[in-house]
Amino acid sequence: MPVEMSRQRFEELVSEALDEVPEELLGLMSNVVILVEDESPPGEPDLLGVYEGYALTSRGWDYGGVLPDRITIYRNPTLRICDTEDDVVEEVAITVVHEIAHHFGIDDERLHELGWG
Repeated sequence: MPVEMSRQRFEELVSEALDEVPEELLGLMSNVVILVEDESPPGEPDLLGVYEGYALTSRGWDYGGVLPDRITIYRNPTLRICDTEDDVVEEVAITVVHEIAHHFGIDDERLHELGWG
């Protein structure tokens, strides 16, 4: 049975997950925003988060004047796969780290190797 949780509480969990990321790493993030949406895009009901933009490793001398990259964490898909609030806390933390890693140019294969699938 999915966990019921307000959007406000879910956003607090995303904020708490960000607080756990080392400051040195957060300080290296550049031109990126982190958002919460209730639903994932149509056709992707199981998507928990997504990174959209230009990874730091892909930015060259011509990078500039672009809108911020976006990390979006999806509330309802996350709640649907969790049984308890503790599960939600864990899943949000994993998803936040996973999407931040994409900002740094780390792909899914390497994340799985590191245990952040």
